[in-house]
Amino acid sequence: MKQGRKKSAVLLIYTGGTIGMKESAEGEGLSPFDFSGILSEVPELRRFQLRIESYTFDPLIDSSDIVPEIWCSLAEIIKENYDAYDGFVVLHGTDTMAYSASALSFMLKNLGKPVIFTGSQLPIGSLRTDGRENLVSAVEIASAKTPEGLPAVPEVCIYFNSQLLRGNRATKMDAVSFDAFRSPNYPVLAQAGISIRYNTKAILSLPGPDEPFDINTSLDTRVAILKIHPGITPQVARNVLLGKDIRAIILETYGSGNAISKPWFTQIVEEASSQGRILLNVTQCPAGEVNMDLYATGKSLKKAGVISGGDMTTEGALGKLFSLMGKYSDNEVVKRLLQTSVRGEMS
Repeated sequence: MKQGRKKSAVLLIYTGGTIGMKESAEGEGLSPFDFSGILSEVPELRRFQLRIESYTFDPLIDSSDIVPEIWCSLAEIIKENYDAYDGFVVLHGTDTMAYSASALSFMLKNLGKPVIFTGSQLPIGSLRTDGRENLVSAVEIASAKTPEGLPAVPEVCIYFNSQLLRGNRATKMDAVSFDAFRSPNYPVLAQAGISIRYNTKAILSLPGPDEPFDINTSLDTRVAILKIHPGITPQVARNVLLGKDIRAIILETYGSGNAISKPWFTQIVEEASSQGRILLNVTQCPAGEVNMDLYATGKSLKKAGVISGGDMTTEGALGKLFSLMGKYSDNEVVKRLLQTSVRGEMS
């Protein structure tokens, strides 16, 4: 579908990151600019005839220092301003953007408005910056409506390099290219060219009138990630799978969900499972899904109590676990919900 009528108000939330940097007036290098003057910095935004306001984190957060407390702050800001704005644009560093977008997708319950994460590989004050187009298009998408006057994209997304991706399906794939993010297992939600064309069939539906917006900021972060690799030792596997104060482990496995077939590894997995720990299997491959019924090693993991993560990204799996574990103390309930798509995070 083509872009519909635009919304009336968008809130920019600047957490930090490259996009908000420009050369200082004294020529002493890059420094963050004041987003309250965004219409002067990016006059193209005036053409939308929107009320664009901003909120800037103080202090600014380098994306490498993002922690769940920042996600809770973002959720609270959106909740406090939910009725006053028709869409939100979160300006964020690229390194952990997919983690933040994934987490917020689970924390924002019954979301009926766009929350668009964007950033840039070059500062917005640089001559060749990608930040200007990313920001302008993100604002346009956050303010877009269908011909019926409804929000065009009522979900948490990442906009980068002309593509709109579902937040919990995206992952950072390139550290230096403008094409930094991709969604290998789910279609692009919108493509920006001469116009912005929306893939309406791929976009989440609006919540019902009896499903009010709310947030969940109760997160349980007792999750470890074990990446299976050649040469992994029993001690390393044991330290992660049986580590103190760990409630869940994400196993990043080979291919379609395969791991080591050595008896010592299976025994450690079985011991972790017998202790009631949540064991979630996701593939290391950028594209594809876990199917533990294909090969003997996958079958042995399934028999030991490991749950398939299907085609979830690691970022999506982490955000989902934090949210579900924060909401439910019963691990069996968490395990059941892990196998169900909650926010379009898995096929």
